[in-house]
Amino acid sequence: MWTPTPRAGRRGLQAALLALAWLAGACGSKAPPKAGRPAVTVTLDQVRRASVPYTIVANGIVTPLQSATVAAQVDGLVTEVAFREGQDVAKGQLLFRIDARPYEAAYQQALSVLARDKATADNARAQFERYNALVSGGVVTREQADQMRATAQSTAAIVGADSAALKTAKFNLDNTTIRAPIAGRTGALLVREGNLVRAGGGTPLVVINQVKPILVRFAAPSSELRNILTYGKSQELPVVAGPSTATAQAAPAPDTARRGDGDAASRARAVEAPGGKADADPNSYGKLYFIDNAVDTTTGTVQLKATFPNAAGTLWAGQFVTTTLQLYVEENAIVVPAEAVVTGQRGAYVWVVDSSNAARERPVTVERTAGPLTIVTSGVSEGERVVTTGQSRLSPGAPVELRAPGEGGRVGRGARGAAPTEAKGNAKGDAKGDAKDASAPAKKG
Repeated sequence: MWTPTPRAGRRGLQAALLALAWLAGACGSKAPPKAGRPAVTVTLDQVRRASVPYTIVANGIVTPLQSATVAAQVDGLVTEVAFREGQDVAKGQLLFRIDARPYEAAYQQALSVLARDKATADNARAQFERYNALVSGGVVTREQADQMRATAQSTAAIVGADSAALKTAKFNLDNTTIRAPIAGRTGALLVREGNLVRAGGGTPLVVINQVKPILVRFAAPSSELRNILTYGKSQELPVVAGPSTATAQAAPAPDTARRGDGDAASRARAVEAPGGKADADPNSYGKLYFIDNAVDTTTGTVQLKATFPNAAGTLWAGQFVTTTLQLYVEENAIVVPAEAVVTGQRGAYVWVVDSSNAARERPVTVERTAGPLTIVTSGVSEGERVVTTGQSRLSPGAPVELRAPGEGGRVGRGARGAAPTEAKGNAKGDAKGDAKDASAPAKKG
């Protein structure tokens, strides 16, 4: 009979234990459940219809309507400066006085010479009349009468020359008082009281710029010239000017301007002012005033000018501004937020979220971008929801959840299928409404 050794027993026990452990694991283990696709946090907005202005944005420079360089027309010492630097002056207002004593003396001398020569001329004319009457009686000869006529005519010519000299003296005397040739704002005082000035000198006394109204010069691409000429014939095209540091935006303008309707002021308010406040400064609204008669071949642009009332004087000569010229308003355009449109290798597309909160890639045809909105002609329909942030993490069919309030981004009211969020409005009110509307979809997931 075989008796197992202690070592063999231990080995058999270990093998039995390993077998039991394998059987227990094979019977009790289950395959781990397949993990679902994680939801991508995004913000949504709704496709809607809006009235969108067609605008041309360009950099411009403010130019005075007219500028006058005031200079001395006579030599003399400046005895009075009758205005303050930077002051608004009216046409004909006194600006400078020049020492008038030499010119007053010259004027009086011209008066005396004219009176003397006029008396001589009167006497010569009377003598000619007497001699002419005596010729028929044979008392004097025809030669003597002709000599008297020549003397009378000569003295009359001298009187004419004296009259011209008197006018010159009067002109010089009047020019010792210098008045404003135009209404406007004065610049820096270049010649002060006590200085000697000369007629035709190189240094002007002061420069006056007419700033009410005022012009803004800007250039538009020659490709837009046909549209400018077409819409500028039947109406005064509105122009908005604002600081050049701001970006001009053309936001949708429902219930405002229409093609050819209303006056220039109401149509101008359809264009959002640079900086985003359309009604911030009424002086920023003007109308197209001038279209150059040739295209600049160097830049491929055409020069335009717009006139602004500038009643408050907010537009300053030489200031750089951003101008927005509105040509017309496109009605009932399908619009999406500009940030919703993504450009890929196959063109522009958007991410559309269906009723099951799944993202679908949708190619679109873009007509143009107007400020915060993009007009699309095909690919989406009114009322659909599109993703505005978070597109880089999406894939076709990926589930989405709305961004919770306070995590950045804006959740539009259109995310739940309600009325779309307006592009312009009270930011505080929109934030409160958006947070309330976003809370329900966020819980659904």
